[in-house]
Amino acid sequence: MRIAVCAPQVPFVRGGAEIFSERLVDELRKREHEVELVTVPFKWYPGERVLTQAFLWRLLDLEEADGAPIDLVIATKFPSYVIRHPNKIVWLLHQFRQAYELDRTELGQFDESAEGRALRRAVQRLDRVALGEARKLFATSANVADRLERSTGLPAEVLPHPPQELPYRCDEYGDFVLSVGRIDRAKRVELLIDALGADASLRCVVAGEGPERDRLERLARERRLNGRAIFAGGVSEQELADLYARCLAVYYAPVDEDFGMVPYEAFLAEKPVVTTTDAGGPLEVVGNRETGLVCDPTPTAVAQAFAWLRDHPDETRAYGRAGQRAAKQLTWDAAIDRLLA
Repeated sequence: MRIAVCAPQVPFVRGGAEIFSERLVDELRKREHEVELVTVPFKWYPGERVLTQAFLWRLLDLEEADGAPIDLVIATKFPSYVIRHPNKIVWLLHQFRQAYELDRTELGQFDESAEGRALRRAVQRLDRVALGEARKLFATSANVADRLERSTGLPAEVLPHPPQELPYRCDEYGDFVLSVGRIDRAKRVELLIDALGADASLRCVVAGEGPERDRLERLARERRLNGRAIFAGGVSEQELADLYARCLAVYYAPVDEDFGMVPYEAFLAEKPVVTTTDAGGPLEVVGNRETGLVCDPTPTAVAQAFAWLRDHPDETRAYGRAGQRAAKQLTWDAAIDRLLA
């Protein structure tokens, strides 16, 4: 088949969604499909830009290219799923969350003006139309599927995807906690920095870039953590695998996350994950005292969780190995068989 994988792209930003889209293209090509990744630059602010950006996708013609039909489009997240096509599948990473559960929070976007409220409603109407056009609807987690059904009434089949390929291994359960991912408010890296302030024996390495990095580095200096919080920036795949191999455990506690590949990456390195009771998607993966620890979203609780893992090496190793067994059950063969069935 000729397949177009559709994904929005924020210029100069590469995270889990970008890795997923690129890997999906690669996996489809391995199965002898002719596949292209179709992207459109995405800027969601100020608020009035959201619909304009969505309509760019609505105007695209992907029914054929160079005189030959495109048999299938697979859209991933807002606004790529606004694309028109008679054979559209949506593998939903997330909707425009600022129009839903993040509205009227510090992570929201639409103000209380009549215009702001109308824009939010317009995004919701567009979702109901565009997602309702899909021949099949998949969601990467039960959390995403639940949000979708609550907001649009549309059911989706839960289809998690495997994490990125790295040379995963476990060298040791070392003396630092690892945080991986984009450094923004929603990923809640600040809670980890606060946890270091609550326990002077803890160290962390933060791998990733993002708009909050400079502020959090200043915060670590102001709190005199004395180098216990290391910001490694964007690291190579080999460097990331090395960090996974050497860390004690992995911190992953965003605010009501969609899915997140980080827990599965940690598990493939036989490392347990500490997350929080309000983290959303990770709670589908991290079992408390099974593959990691689930604690309250407070600095003291996070600090205590990591201290417990450090002081109980047998349990830490057992949780990591249990996670590895779970992660190995996710395969691209199974995912693509369901996607294209």
